[in-house]
Amino acid sequence: MNRRIIILTIIVMTVALIGLMGIQIYWIQNASAVKEAIFRRSVNEAKESIVKKLERIEKKKAVEISQFEGMLNFNRHLPYESFITKDELDSLISQELNIRGIDTRFEFGIFQQDSSVFKMEKSMNFRKELIEKSYASPLFQNDFFSSPQYLLIYFPHEKQFLLTELWGMLLISIILIIAIVYSFTYTITTIFRQKKLSEVKNDFINNMTHEFKTPISTISLACEALSDHDMRQSGEFTENYIHVIVEENKRLAVMAEKILQTAVIDKGQMKMTKEKIDLHDVISEVIKNISIQVEIKDGVILKNFMAVNSVLEGDKVHLTNLVYNLLDNANKYSPKKPVIRISTENTSSGILLTIEDKGIGISKAEQKKVFEKLYRVPTGNIHEVRGFGLGLSYVKATVEEHNGKISLESEVNKGSTFKVFLPFKLVEKN
Repeated sequence: MNRRIIILTIIVMTVALIGLMGIQIYWIQNASAVKEAIFRRSVNEAKESIVKKLERIEKKKAVEISQFEGMLNFNRHLPYESFITKDELDSLISQELNIRGIDTRFEFGIFQQDSSVFKMEKSMNFRKELIEKSYASPLFQNDFFSSPQYLLIYFPHEKQFLLTELWGMLLISIILIIAIVYSFTYTITTIFRQKKLSEVKNDFINNMTHEFKTPISTISLACEALSDHDMRQSGEFTENYIHVIVEENKRLAVMAEKILQTAVIDKGQMKMTKEKIDLHDVISEVIKNISIQVEIKDGVILKNFMAVNSVLEGDKVHLTNLVYNLLDNANKYSPKKPVIRISTENTSSGILLTIEDKGIGISKAEQKKVFEKLYRVPTGNIHEVRGFGLGLSYVKATVEEHNGKISLESEVNKGSTFKVFLPFKLVEKN
């Protein structure tokens, strides 16, 4: 996919995501404003009902004590404690609020404005809030001789109550936002993963074409030479060309086998043959086979077998390939006179195999990727070091199938060190 199209897609999706989140937030704010307005209206209705009931209770009490006529003449009201107690007023307020669906903690007080005195209050802990943040209603407005008095109601947990009322919508909105963000992230990740896969695929095809082209061309030239009647007359030349064909054919078979191994790993069909193996013998055999390639570059392989017990359970073929791949990499990525050290040592439960080189090294950013399938460390030229990028992914799969662990320590221009731990016992996986 074109880089410009990817960037444009990301921008469009980002704008759409921000837009959807903005709409969700706008709806939540509107719903919150509506709920708050309904809450205020309900509180005001409750206050009006409470004030009317207080006036009726007071008049009823006044009649009982034969003071109603005098009160009518002078527009005076009885002291609060003479017709209602604090608990009764608390119960009255609670009842009116519950009727209107308001079930949250409240504080109340009857406040006289001129003297700034509370005639009655639920508790003494919220006086400031009652004066500054409460819902207020005037009491006994027909009493022209007394200073104005107000019923004050304050809700300490008003915000929490309103949020509780909105919890359903908030929950749905949060789920939708999380779903949108997850979908966006997954989509972007998938786009970049596909782009990377496309690049890796192209690199693999280029490498594979180059790797297969060389032996095929060599075999083709050898066949043409053998077809020449003059060449056939020389037994020495014929034998040489046949040898070339055989060797190049082996090389093609090895490369094809590497690709097939990767397919087997991907399908999870990699099977281990359990047998007793002397790891030192395996390493020595591999060194014997690869030493010619190292010596061509004036290099050397140094052995340091410190493991007293070198026998373990495993698959000889896969362990041989594991050691060969690691030594082959150490040789290929050491441009001049490779110096490769291979050592073993025992741990309490297995053998630690260490392969160290003084090659080009691997940067910190690349070290996490070297065990990925088809990944090759960039060297500036795709064909500078031959290979498909399959070796280390195969090594890692082999180590894991043997219940072991592999780690890498490397520094650019100073070399790399691979450490492979293999347990004595191979536990077969189901």
